[in-house]
Amino acid sequence: MAIDINLSRRSVLAGSTLALAGLAAASASATDTPSHAHQKTTGKPWKTAMDIPSARWSPAKLADMEAQLYPMATTSMMVVRNGEIVYKYGNLSDVNYLASARKSVLSMLFGKYVAEGKIDLDMSIGEIGIEEDDGLLPIEKTAKVKDLLTSSSGVYHAAGSPGGNDNTPGRGKTEPGSVFLYNNWDFNVLGAIFEKRTGKSVFQALQEDLAEPLGFDDFDFSRQRMMGYENQSRYLAYHLFLSARDMARLGQLMLQGGKWEGKVIVPETWIAESIKVRFTPEQTKSKEGLGYGYLWWIPTSSTPAFRNANLEASRNLPCRQARSRRFQ
Repeated sequence: MAIDINLSRRSVLAGSTLALAGLAAASASATDTPSHAHQKTTGKPWKTAMDIPSARWSPAKLADMEAQLYPMATTSMMVVRNGEIVYKYGNLSDVNYLASARKSVLSMLFGKYVAEGKIDLDMSIGEIGIEEDDGLLPIEKTAKVKDLLTSSSGVYHAAGSPGGNDNTPGRGKTEPGSVFLYNNWDFNVLGAIFEKRTGKSVFQALQEDLAEPLGFDDFDFSRQRMMGYENQSRYLAYHLFLSARDMARLGQLMLQGGKWEGKVIVPETWIAESIKVRFTPEQTKSKEGLGYGYLWWIPTSSTPAFRNANLEASRNLPCRQARSRRFQ
């Protein structure tokens, strides 16, 4: 049977949820209607693999991984193979705050609307109407949507949320699209662009386009909210609150090429574009050898195959089954 570790013997810190299933994870907007305010979704329960060795997973190596998870105050984690749980740790229904993982979820949401023509990746932020109270420079307004998706806008205005890069250069000195710099301003503005072009808030789209069709177990619209510093930027962070088992559904969706029960949820062509390396590890300066796509950190030939699974999980990687051999 699947290995089940219960964490009731100790308190854990929320916010460290990890889910491996093809995706390693993963303030309500004024435009949202009251009908969304307290809706929850319920999905089909996950199946549990009956025999771990026959599923080609090593109980001993999973136990070794667990020993590393424990001191990290990990809230919950699940490993899924062929749609079945082979390992679970903690309370999978615990809902936790997502920081960096929110960006890959937004990438998934973009796919449908890019395919429909509502979002044009070649539009500039100036054309879309992105502005700051203290103004943007002319060169900054030429940054395109695709530049923001690759964190290469060259717009180094203060972000409305923490977690930026300490080595940010001066403004107006970088050609948009030329240099990768992990930049929360880009990520936050993408949320605003999504809302401007689709007429939906990120949270409304998350519910309608992912949570409902995938049958999330623990999604609660009322818990999703914008967070950040309004005195620094007009554009705050669209932080998400999800459980491990719902994040695993997102991972399974990615593994299935964007299809769920025969229905296209995320266009397969968009998934392929999203996980294409657009900035190499040398350009991202990733110590783990990771490239960057459209809001996804991408393993490359220089990425150690699960040298540190918990690290790669927290970096939102599409963890292919071929990269899971350490635990098999």
